[in-house]
Amino acid sequence: MVSGLIVDIKRYSVHDGPGIRTTVFLQGCPLSCTWCHNPETRPQDPLPAFRADRCLACMACTEACPGEVKPVPEAPWPANCSQCGRCLAACPAEARELSARETVAADLVAYIERDRLHFEESGGGVTFSGGEPLAQPEFLTALLTECRRRDLDTTVDTTLHAETAVLESLVPLVNRWLVDLKHPDPARHQALTGVDNTLILNNIEHLVSLGATIWLRVPLVSGLTDDLEAIEQTGKFAARLGIRRLHLLPYHGTAAAKHQRFALEPATVELTPPDPAHLDRLVAKLKDLGLDVHLGG
Repeated sequence: MVSGLIVDIKRYSVHDGPGIRTTVFLQGCPLSCTWCHNPETRPQDPLPAFRADRCLACMACTEACPGEVKPVPEAPWPANCSQCGRCLAACPAEARELSARETVAADLVAYIERDRLHFEESGGGVTFSGGEPLAQPEFLTALLTECRRRDLDTTVDTTLHAETAVLESLVPLVNRWLVDLKHPDPARHQALTGVDNTLILNNIEHLVSLGATIWLRVPLVSGLTDDLEAIEQTGKFAARLGIRRLHLLPYHGTAAAKHQRFALEPATVELTPPDPAHLDRLVAKLKDLGLDVHLGG
């Protein structure tokens, strides 16, 4: 029974593929994007979190901890914590939590299938996102295999920064790939995400050669990823490969609360979406290339 780490499940999503979908967010990502909307998913292991608005200052977590350095109210886990979970279990207000929980693949898909009627009526299905779902290849394979066995429509939301052989094995199990291309220039991609895009670009081309359906998605952060030349280069890359559907994803600031909850360092640069006039110019440029352009997921 294959298991893996999931961060969250969002039912009735309409932004992660066609129709009404259930989106499952997996733990782990090899990229470290400056604007990441789900920063708690980046480490391979779960992160401790603290919700100050729930804390009763009852000290139950401190009393339950077997370590020499105890947790205290309004702080994440102490240094060198063994993450035994006793403080989580002891907290009556659920003020302490982990970013992810371990789940058996077959059990998760059985839970998702409860919404089959909504999927069938809307042309929807299941989307596996993250983090980077390909960072847990065995778990993702088990999930997709179980979805295929139950005849559920499947989408993988990915950076494609993964071994090409893994992608090849998953092609028969995936109805479509939502591929995030952060920036077309390798050096700029490296500066923004911590990795260059050579593997990503090669994997996109390889998936196209295998007949996979790809929706290309580009995050737009003012001054970082929204320059007209870069967007035009991305559009020409898509058009050359025959990828017609391209989504522009303007930045939104929902990650700010997560940085506080998980005690993560915020971005060191200002993060804002492009202004509407510039966004219109980007859309027009891509449409001139014959692309089917969408705003949002």
